[in-house]
Amino acid sequence: MRHLLALDLKDDPALIAQYEQHHRRIWPEIAQHLKRNGVTGMEIYRLGTRMTMVMDTDDAVYDAAAMAAAMESDPKVREWEELMWRFQAPTPWTPAGQKWMAMERIFDLSSQS
Repeated sequence: MRHLLALDLKDDPALIAQYEQHHRRIWPEIAQHLKRNGVTGMEIYRLGTRMTMVMDTDDAVYDAAAMAAAMESDPKVREWEELMWRFQAPTPWTPAGQKWMAMERIFDLSSQS
């Protein structure tokens, strides 16, 4: 299944550059965490401070709640998430305490006649 999520970055060119540097080669533990929880592909795009994540998952393995629980129980994943909050900012539509928010699909060319 494909998921699209949105998140903002703090409006600071130096922080944005650092964030991008961290994503040129993520920590191996983070890649393992994602794969272990059914993430089969992930890309992040940026325009200004707005980011969009495209995440493909294996429906037989992926469970958002289980992945969130695994994030809380794994010290290295928690460390990564705390580091990322240094650069990230919630969108104006993000509930307090949350990060990446699912985007609503409003158009699909394949459904057009």
